[in-house]
Amino acid sequence: MNKGYVYLVGAGPGDPKLITVRGLETIQKADCIVYDRLASPRLLAYAKPDVELIYCGKLPDRHTLTQEEINQVLVDKALEGKVVTRLKGGDPSIFGRVGEEAEELVKHDISFEIVPGITSGIAAPAYAGIPVTHRDFNSSLAIVTGHERPEKTESSINWENLATAVGTIIFYMGVGNLPFITEQLIKYGRSKDTPVALIRWGTMVDQETLVGTLGDIVEKREQAGLTNPAIIVVGEVVELRKKLQWFEKKPLFGKRVLVTRARSQSSELSEKINELGGEAFEFPLIKMVEPKGLPQLDDALSSLSTFDWVMFTSPNGVGFFFKRLRELKIDIRTLTGKIAVVGPKTAELLEEKGLTVEVVAKEFHAEGLLESVQDLLHPGQKVLLPRADIARKTLPRQLREMGLDVTEADTYDTVVDAQNAAQAVALFEEKAIHVVTFTSSSTVKNFVDALKEYDLKKLLEGVTIACIGPITAQTATDLGLHVDVTASEFSITGLLDVLTQK
Repeated sequence: MNKGYVYLVGAGPGDPKLITVRGLETIQKADCIVYDRLASPRLLAYAKPDVELIYCGKLPDRHTLTQEEINQVLVDKALEGKVVTRLKGGDPSIFGRVGEEAEELVKHDISFEIVPGITSGIAAPAYAGIPVTHRDFNSSLAIVTGHERPEKTESSINWENLATAVGTIIFYMGVGNLPFITEQLIKYGRSKDTPVALIRWGTMVDQETLVGTLGDIVEKREQAGLTNPAIIVVGEVVELRKKLQWFEKKPLFGKRVLVTRARSQSSELSEKINELGGEAFEFPLIKMVEPKGLPQLDDALSSLSTFDWVMFTSPNGVGFFFKRLRELKIDIRTLTGKIAVVGPKTAELLEEKGLTVEVVAKEFHAEGLLESVQDLLHPGQKVLLPRADIARKTLPRQLREMGLDVTEADTYDTVVDAQNAAQAVALFEEKAIHVVTFTSSSTVKNFVDALKEYDLKKLLEGVTIACIGPITAQTATDLGLHVDVTASEFSITGLLDVLTQK
């Protein structure tokens, strides 16, 4: 069997978007990923479905796998002929022990590549508003381990030279040794008034920043209870934080938001949450599949030119409608009736196909559509409603009461998809979820159903529940959930607006 190949990859400081393009490529091609706790688990979503995942996370006081065991895993998997990606937090060459792993691969004649990453000692201060160099404050920078080998009887750091030789000093994983570090720096000439910042979980939604001086930072840390993983920044550049903070000022900073949309829909909402400083945790509760009533849909599409109106109530309906139209090789020009829609996003998708939308509902629900279009309707007209199998019956019933000939065609079926339930529950129990968003009544129903084996009331204590509109909110209330905020504009933008205002 041919030997495999090993990529020794820096995953970046925490924010998964800070991985390099090359690093992401190695994740996508890996047969086996060996990853640390400081490498974002969200990066694993880019891996192949059948990838082998091996966790080897380390804490300062305990290891899942020892370094020697990690080295052996890399060798063993490569000798099996696999492409192995060793995913390490930050940059693998800065206190990442990449040299030891590479040496072991060389011993066994296994080819490898080192892929640099953004190191946390630069990124975490930047996210805290502290550039590690600035021409008005310093012209030198030192990166130092704050966690030397425990078996050492004395430090290998030349504290006498380090204390005053450089402008900014960055210590990695040194919170446990903070009293010793500050003592040595002051002892060898650094002023006790020198600014210091501790940055925990830098670049992440959990980021905490504590500022003090060499003289008082130990006491402040004890009072705050701040622990590893954290970066220590020593130097005058810390003063810049007062005016350069930016990450913590984002409107959703510090909020981890559960997104319950279908996986195919969640990216837009998740992306906007992340842009606003929050962290989206995707918990898709429904997925869209080919409808059981496909013959009825096909009949409607085959006679598309006979309809006076086609009314779309969601972007999903548009997507599946045109997917089936292409599969049947039906010319889009047979859609000669007028088009009415719920919501600007639905209208936008149709206009991208070169179609003219006659009516866009002012209120983003079925009742709003009827109100917007009713003056244009006449008894006897034929209306096609391409919708989900679980769509409410309000609109077709009212249209029939007005004397219209209504054809309902399921363009897609929705089924429960709660494969991430255990992970979501763990986050709720850790109080790591701050907001739950619901974008439809079906997501509410499926959320409650997916977690029916748990004490939902207890899990949701202290969690903000946000709904896209009053119908969704009413469903949540009916199912025993306490709704905190409801969007006034029934759209993703409206939902985000109400969240950022809370």
